[in-house]
Amino acid sequence: MSLSQYDWLNEPSDWQAGNDWLNVTTDHKTDFWQQTWYGFQRHSGHVFGRYVEDNFTFQLCIEGCFEHLYDQAGIMLLVDEKYWLKGGVEYSDGQATIGSVLTRHHSDWSMGIFPGNPSKFWLRLTCEEGYLRLQYSTDGLRWPLLRLSPFLEDKQRVFVGAMCCSPERQGLQVKFSDFRLTPPIKKPLHDLS
Repeated sequence: MSLSQYDWLNEPSDWQAGNDWLNVTTDHKTDFWQQTWYGFQRHSGHVFGRYVEDNFTFQLCIEGCFEHLYDQAGIMLLVDEKYWLKGGVEYSDGQATIGSVLTRHHSDWSMGIFPGNPSKFWLRLTCEEGYLRLQYSTDGLRWPLLRLSPFLEDKQRVFVGAMCCSPERQGLQVKFSDFRLTPPIKKPLHDLS
């Protein structure tokens, strides 16, 4: 898949891209949050994505070395600055976690211990009939559910792509590859293939 139709939200200072891969080094104190319960608000993280108007499944592979508090990389879907979803691996409480943040003017936060090797994992996001289905994989073959949520009331254009942030530092290095944008998968909820 060519990345020629992709563009940056908050372009980082240091990045390189090929036909189907993207290397990013994060800028200083980048993140996405809106009106959290402790009052935190940022919209400075990096997203390399494209606009999509129809139902879709977006999938990619993420490789990184998550070592500092809140280092994170994964997938993001945005309608605008106050209406979005991000999901992926994040370093918290001394270990790699897998989680997601859904924002409808206020950001929630859900996470658990990542069961695989956080230095390489896959994410798949399906948007269909207003619902979001976020899945992760430790091997690119088995896809457990991470989040299922209503999100869009009407069909509308969204920006979806590869996301990375480093809220406490700069210099998180992430490689994204195996970009896939297809019609939505039609697998039953408990089909993990």
